[in-house]
Amino acid sequence: MPDNTAAFPPLVADDTRAAGNPIMKPNKRTSSQRRMLQLQHSPFWAQNCWTFLWTVLLFNAMGCIQSIRCKPKSFRDSIVILELNATIDSNPTSIDETSGVVLRYRTPHFRANARILVPPVAAKETWTIGWIQACNHMEFFNTYGDKGMSSWELPDLRDSKIQAISDSDGVNYPWYGNTTETCTVIGPTKKDSKFVVSMNDNFYPSVTWGVPVSDSNVPQLSSIFRDQSFTTWLVAINQATSETLVLQTIRWRMRLDIKVDPEKPLGQRAVLKEPVAQVQPQILGKNEPIPPNAMVKPNANDAQVLMWRPKTGDPVVVIPPKY
Repeated sequence: MPDNTAAFPPLVADDTRAAGNPIMKPNKRTSSQRRMLQLQHSPFWAQNCWTFLWTVLLFNAMGCIQSIRCKPKSFRDSIVILELNATIDSNPTSIDETSGVVLRYRTPHFRANARILVPPVAAKETWTIGWIQACNHMEFFNTYGDKGMSSWELPDLRDSKIQAISDSDGVNYPWYGNTTETCTVIGPTKKDSKFVVSMNDNFYPSVTWGVPVSDSNVPQLSSIFRDQSFTTWLVAINQATSETLVLQTIRWRMRLDIKVDPEKPLGQRAVLKEPVAQVQPQILGKNEPIPPNAMVKPNANDAQVLMWRPKTGDPVVVIPPKY
């Protein structure tokens, strides 16, 4: 040890050298590390980094857009109801007593129309859009004093065997009709398709003045009561797959009460009672499914039967069903 210790710095407790640890020297950087540091401190580094990120995001977005274009909306998602109306005419039921054999009456019309937009259809498919209607409830009684009553009935509906019965025209099942009631779109199409589908319905029956099971025409009719409810759907059906899309659901009801005095002269016998004006249809906020029987034969006109129900004795079938 040298005698002059003043040449050496004093040792302190936390000095690494006091613990016998060697003094650490910084590692030498490799040439590649030095080049990376130079790039990071370059004024172009930040600009190049942002350019790279922007390019990646742009190509990713373009890929998403291209993906959307390659997957066009389904028919269900693309069809648009531009306008829809459902009303019952405000005029009251009219009564016709010009015939000495029957009384006739004509109710106001239920009317529904919809303006539809179908964007271009990419696929080779055919869709029919239109109205389907079913009867949910029917009471139709013609009373003949103390003799009894005749009634038009839908047996399966009356006995709750079915929920509803088709009100098709009897030819173009399941559609209500095939003129203004439907429209067909045949794909592929290149342009928007705009069209209107409309329908109307009312009652115009004849009721005999005399008892229907009698050969006599002596007037005995004393009242007519009718209460019927319907559901009407705006529907799109794929002709190849039978896929059915319910676009809108409407409920409506027609009620009728006529009092008759058979003793009065012809032309003065019948009087319309309440309701004179019908309750307006209800356009539902939530669509209802179409019952199976509303899509197939028979329709209400073919299934109905005219019964004679006397005050005493057994019921008699006057007019059987057509199917």
